[in-house]
Amino acid sequence: MFKSQSAMEYLMTYGWSILIVAVVLGALSFLGVFNPLTFAPKASAGGCQVIKNAQLGVSNLVGSCNNQVPQYVAEFNGQSSYIDLGNPQEFKVGNGDSITISAWISLNACGADGIVAHGSDSYVFYLQPCNLEFAESLVANIGQGPTLSTKRFINVVAVNNVGSNVILYVNGAEYGPYSFTNSYQYTEDLRIGSSQSDSNGYIFNGSISNVQIYNTSLTGSSIQALYQEGIGGVPIDPQNLTGWWPLNGNANDYSGNQNNGVPTNVVFTSDWYGGYTQP
Repeated sequence: MFKSQSAMEYLMTYGWSILIVAVVLGALSFLGVFNPLTFAPKASAGGCQVIKNAQLGVSNLVGSCNNQVPQYVAEFNGQSSYIDLGNPQEFKVGNGDSITISAWISLNACGADGIVAHGSDSYVFYLQPCNLEFAESLVANIGQGPTLSTKRFINVVAVNNVGSNVILYVNGAEYGPYSFTNSYQYTEDLRIGSSQSDSNGYIFNGSISNVQIYNTSLTGSSIQALYQEGIGGVPIDPQNLTGWWPLNGNANDYSGNQNNGVPTNVVFTSDWYGGYTQP
């Protein structure tokens, strides 16, 4: 009897303290304090970039190119945020050309979300609502692609063998090929986080990091290797790289082509680790 009474007195005395400690620990865990990435070394903006030698026709990675996770990712509000990249020749593909687009994304909620798009009259890499799609003019799409989860970072890749087909990849897993035809015109700018250059565009709702564009069809093994590098991975094929925006605190292009983006209502946040797992 006395032991039971002592136990009850102990719980009454210290129970609230134990409960408060448990709640605090749970909150810290939710905020990512105990995530090992919180203390891991972070890549600095521009610490790795591609240098092009036009005379020799070669491109090389220079700097600290060790696939460290970034300090920042870009947050888009789903209403008015985007990054405008202009309309230079490097982003345009003809009827017989190919293109590969890779990005790390984290959706806040399912909806109509543009990831990387060259306006309303050319290629559009987007989600509708949580299905990954690649389309021409948001009309000639590939049909329903793979369904993505929300609230976690995912590597998405579109390989467009122009005039032939599209293959989609989610965390290195292949979907397709899907038949595809195009009539690209390129009257609008390329954008990250939006599908069009007007207010009717699909605005991304969530976070985007490490956008890479190549003027070739990367192989499945190359895309798997790109995924295994993680969210801070460097370009797998610098020679055919046409644009690289890590979005690690800015919208600069580190592909050597210097097509720096102009962000509108984009927030570069360092509080993103909770939704990411290293491959």
